Amino acid sequence: MILPTEHVRPDRSLLGVGAEVLAILVRPMTISTLWDGIRSRRSGGEPSAVLDYRWFVLALDLLYTLGAVNLDGDLIRKVQP
Repeated sequence: MILPTEHVRPDRSLLGVGAEVLAILVRPMTISTLWDGIRSRRSGGEPSAVLDYRWFVLALDLLYTLGAVNLDGDLIRKVQP
Protein backbone atom coordinates (compact mmCIF):
# COMPACT_ATOMS: atom_id res chain seq x y z
CA MET A 1 0.00 0.00 0.00
CA ILE A 2 2.66 2.53 0.92
CA LEU A 3 5.40 0.96 -1.18
CA PRO A 4 4.99 -0.83 -4.49
CA THR A 5 4.91 -4.61 -4.25
CA GLU A 6 4.29 -7.44 -6.68
CA HIS A 7 0.53 -6.79 -6.21
CA VAL A 8 0.62 -2.97 -5.97
CA ARG A 9 1.88 -1.11 -9.03
CA PRO A 10 4.13 1.92 -8.41
CA ASP A 11 1.52 4.37 -9.72
CA ARG A 12 -1.01 2.93 -7.22
CA SER A 13 1.26 3.01 -4.16
CA LEU A 14 1.09 5.96 -1.78
CA LEU A 15 4.76 6.66 -2.38
CA GLY A 16 4.20 6.73 -6.15
CA VAL A 17 1.19 9.03 -5.84
CA GLY A 18 3.20 11.22 -3.47
CA ALA A 19 5.97 11.48 -6.05
CA GLU A 20 3.41 12.65 -8.62
CA VAL A 21 2.12 15.24 -6.16
CA LEU A 22 5.63 16.56 -5.57
CA ALA A 23 6.25 16.72 -9.33
CA ILE A 24 3.14 18.85 -9.83
CA LEU A 25 3.76 21.02 -6.77
CA VAL A 26 6.17 23.47 -8.43
CA ARG A 27 4.57 26.40 -6.60
CA PRO A 28 2.23 26.59 -3.59
CA MET A 29 -1.23 25.31 -4.57
CA THR A 30 -4.63 24.73 -3.05
CA ILE A 31 -5.71 21.16 -2.57
CA SER A 32 -8.32 21.46 -5.32
CA THR A 33 -5.74 22.80 -7.81
CA LEU A 34 -3.38 19.98 -6.91
CA TRP A 35 -6.18 17.42 -7.26
CA ASP A 36 -7.07 18.83 -10.70
CA GLY A 37 -3.41 18.56 -11.71
CA ILE A 38 -3.24 14.90 -10.69
CA ARG A 39 -6.50 14.07 -12.47
CA SER A 40 -5.44 15.81 -15.69
CA ARG A 41 -2.04 14.10 -15.58
CA ARG A 42 -3.71 10.70 -15.33
CA SER A 43 -6.68 11.37 -17.64
CA GLY A 44 -5.04 10.09 -20.83
CA GLY A 45 -3.96 6.77 -19.35
CA GLU A 46 -5.62 3.46 -18.86
CA PRO A 47 -8.73 3.13 -16.64
CA SER A 48 -6.67 1.68 -13.78
CA ALA A 49 -4.71 4.94 -13.70
CA VAL A 50 -7.77 6.77 -12.35
CA LEU A 51 -7.08 7.83 -8.79
CA ASP A 52 -9.63 7.97 -6.00
CA TYR A 53 -9.71 11.23 -4.01
CA ARG A 54 -9.26 9.36 -0.73
CA TRP A 55 -6.04 7.80 -2.05
CA PHE A 56 -4.84 11.29 -3.05
CA VAL A 57 -5.53 12.57 0.48
CA LEU A 58 -3.68 9.59 2.00
CA ALA A 59 -0.67 10.42 -0.20
CA LEU A 60 -0.81 14.04 1.05
CA ASP A 61 -0.96 12.74 4.62
CA LEU A 62 2.11 10.60 3.97
CA LEU A 63 4.01 13.55 2.48
CA TYR A 64 3.06 15.73 5.46
CA THR A 65 4.13 13.03 7.93
CA LEU A 66 7.47 12.67 6.12
CA GLY A 67 7.97 16.45 6.25
CA ALA A 68 7.91 16.85 2.46
CA VAL A 69 4.96 19.30 2.40
CA ASN A 70 3.46 21.87 4.74
CA LEU A 71 0.07 23.51 4.95
CA ASP A 72 0.29 27.33 4.89
CA GLY A 73 -3.21 28.72 5.25
CA ASP A 74 -5.08 27.08 2.40
CA LEU A 75 -1.96 26.36 0.33
CA ILE A 76 0.15 23.22 0.18
CA ARG A 77 3.85 24.03 -0.06
CA LYS A 78 6.75 21.75 -0.88
CA VAL A 79 9.38 21.83 1.88
CA GLN A 80 12.77 22.78 0.46
CA PRO A 81 15.67 20.66 1.77
